[in-house]
Amino acid sequence: MIKRIPVSALKVGMYITDLNNDWIPHNSQRRRGVIKRDETIEKIRKMGVQFVYIDVEKGKDSQDSETAAEVDSRNEAELQNAGELKPGIKPRVPLSEEMVNALGIHTEAQDLVNSFMHSAKLGTPVDVAPIHKLADELQSSVTRNANALSCLGRIREKDNYLLEHSVNLSVLMTVFGQYRKLSADVMHQIVMGALLHDLGKILTPDEVLHKPGRLSPQEYEVMKLHARHSRDILAATEGIGELTVITAAQHHERMDGSGYPEGLKGDEISVYGRMVAIADVYDAITADRVYHKGMTPSQGLKKLLEWSGDHLDPTLVRQFIRCLGLYPVGSLVLLDSGRLGVVVEINEEDQRLPVVRVMYHTKFRMPITVTTIDLSKAGNQDRILRAVDPEQYKIDVRPFLS
Repeated sequence: MIKRIPVSALKVGMYITDLNNDWIPHNSQRRRGVIKRDETIEKIRKMGVQFVYIDVEKGKDSQDSETAAEVDSRNEAELQNAGELKPGIKPRVPLSEEMVNALGIHTEAQDLVNSFMHSAKLGTPVDVAPIHKLADELQSSVTRNANALSCLGRIREKDNYLLEHSVNLSVLMTVFGQYRKLSADVMHQIVMGALLHDLGKILTPDEVLHKPGRLSPQEYEVMKLHARHSRDILAATEGIGELTVITAAQHHERMDGSGYPEGLKGDEISVYGRMVAIADVYDAITADRVYHKGMTPSQGLKKLLEWSGDHLDPTLVRQFIRCLGLYPVGSLVLLDSGRLGVVVEINEEDQRLPVVRVMYHTKFRMPITVTTIDLSKAGNQDRILRAVDPEQYKIDVRPFLS
């Protein structure tokens, strides 16, 4: 049986199944195995980890514990509570219409960020005007229909994570900022910060940046320097606003001071730094990478709730959930009818009733004709039972999003 225990209850002889520390970027710690030394426990404490998961059938048990099922049930209840309010951004144009614009913006964004990073690495003059224009285009697309760029954010290649993460983070920050009704200037600056938040990685040695296996403690310290590098490069770049620098500099800071580069705590972190930290963690943990299988969107949201307070701002986490919806675009959901569907549009009136694209019947265990269904339409009797893991049914959701 898998249980969650506080780190204070961790003892030699226990079998860890999950360090529960994916909120740590570039997490390279070994995740499974028997604790053999007190020194290992101390290292886990120093990482800022509050709770870990253990397998009591493979190692010692603890009285100070709760089952993983109980934790998930509580997280699910919190997710439902956090999603009670309306998302707040009503689409102005149909999804099919905006997808054409969004595809062009998404491709342009990757090309521009790549070009910007290449120029900065070579030390050649950088033209920020195209990035400013791109930030405006991203905001305009989200205003027209946020679901379009959100769909594209779920269609990613494992070996292109750096660029796609930067673009998707800017989309998430645009959605988040519009939900919070930030001013146009503030929105523009934080979207720029999201686009360029990983710029400092141009100074990270390739053998560290692209290492396929776990980073050594020394390599991890080198990797952590990228946030400071991003801040310094942007601060020295003409035409970059203060909030852009702050957003990029603080995306790895954590509420309890366990983040970097400055180890800021609580309100020492700007509200924009706290916002981008949430969006950055969510995108990272839900993305498939060469060495990391991404969580489902719903699992990712529940993890944000589990890590809020100690690591992430709890009020902002709940707002982030409300603007993405209970079932974010790209979620695979099981319907009452037994059909599986991919969420392609959020319902701005009722988060429980999104637009889904069904393609498989679980009762007959076979693919069915792909059909798009608006669960909110009068006469429709189907409802979502729960979000499910695509791996369970060997389904790749990406082809059904485009």
